[in-house]
Amino acid sequence: MASGSSSPFSRSRSRSIPSSPPLVKCFHDEITPLRAVKFHGPIRGKRFYGCPYWPRMCGYFKWEDEVDEVKELQFMLFEKDTTISEWQYEKECLEESVKKLKEKNSKLEDDVNELALENAVKFESMESVKADKKLVFAMLLSWIFFAVVLLIK
Repeated sequence: MASGSSSPFSRSRSRSIPSSPPLVKCFHDEITPLRAVKFHGPIRGKRFYGCPYWPRMCGYFKWEDEVDEVKELQFMLFEKDTTISEWQYEKECLEESVKKLKEKNSKLEDDVNELALENAVKFESMESVKADKKLVFAMLLSWIFFAVVLLIK
């Protein structure tokens, strides 16, 4: 990462070196020691992290000045993984809510169908009562008419 980057994860190279070096792990999750180049040449004394069994095991190797960038990228990756986990949890919660709402909807539909059936039965009984009342009224009118006819004669 460039030191002029506006990323909240970038660190300035001018900061003081921490009192203890960061814990860096190699590819098989072993803490790597901080070492220095010992052979003669332009990079003599340059410090690096390597697998404790380096170069025989996993071959992990990072220059000390590259570690900050790696750590920043690892942190960003961790944040993204955390965000994904949060979204997966939220998705599971929403799926559970949808499931409960579907069950509630199904129950309400059953209740509506049951009420419709009850209303149909009540309507039929009301219609039959109405027909009975009409029949009684018709009979009453016919008796009154019959009585009036008898009285007039």
